[in-house]
Amino acid sequence: MNNFIPQTSLFIGIIPALIILYIGLKGYEGHFKDKLIFLTFIVGIIIGFISAVIELFTTKGIGLIIYIILFPVLEQLSKTIVLNLGRFQEKQETTIYGLSLGLGFGSVFTPAAIIMGNFQEINIAFIAAIIGSFGIILFHAATGAIIGYGVYSHKLSTYLTFAILLQIPITTVIGVTNLFTVSYLQISLVVYGIIVYWYVIKKIMPRILQESQRRKRTQKEIDIKSK
Repeated sequence: MNNFIPQTSLFIGIIPALIILYIGLKGYEGHFKDKLIFLTFIVGIIIGFISAVIELFTTKGIGLIIYIILFPVLEQLSKTIVLNLGRFQEKQETTIYGLSLGLGFGSVFTPAAIIMGNFQEINIAFIAAIIGSFGIILFHAATGAIIGYGVYSHKLSTYLTFAILLQIPITTVIGVTNLFTVSYLQISLVVYGIIVYWYVIKKIMPRILQESQRRKRTQKEIDIKSK
C-alpha cells in the first residue's frame, strides 16, 4: 500500500481532469483546435507541477498570512503567462484553452495533496484530501477560463485580480488544515470549487457563443448592405 498510493496519485488527478474537460467542451465544437486543447492541458500539468514543487518546499518556511496571499498570485500568474502569449490574444477560444490549461494545472494538486499529507494508507484524512483535490481541479479550470476571457476581452488585469481573490479562500482552508491538522476541512473545497466552476460554465463560457453569433449577424448585415 505504501508504494501504491504515490504511484497512482497522479492518475487520480489526471483522469477526473480529462473527464471534466470532455464534458466541459460539449457545445463548443468548432470553437477550438484539438491540438491546442491537448497542448494547453500538458502545459498546465507542467506549470502546475512547478508550482506544486515550489509550494512543497516553501510552505513550512513562510507564515500563514504570506502563504494565503502569495500562492494565489503565483499560481494565477503562471496561467496568465501562458494564456497571454501572442497566439492567444484577441481570440475567443482563449477562454476554452484557459479551461484546458487550468484542468491540467489542477490535476497536479491531487498528488501534491497526498505527498503533503504523507499518507501511507487509505483513511478518512486521505479520502478528505482526494475530495478536496477534486474541488481544486474544478477551481483551477474555472480560473483558467476566467483569465483566458480576460486576455480575449482586453481586461486581463481585472479578471486576473478576480481569479486571485477567488483563490484566497482555497489557500486559507489549506493553510488552516496544515496548521491545525484538521484534514476534514478540505471537503469544503469541493463545494467551493463546484460553485466557482458552475459560475464560469454558466456566466463566462457562454459569452463565447453569444459573441460569436453577434459577430456573424453583424458580418451578415455588412455583406447585405455592401451588395
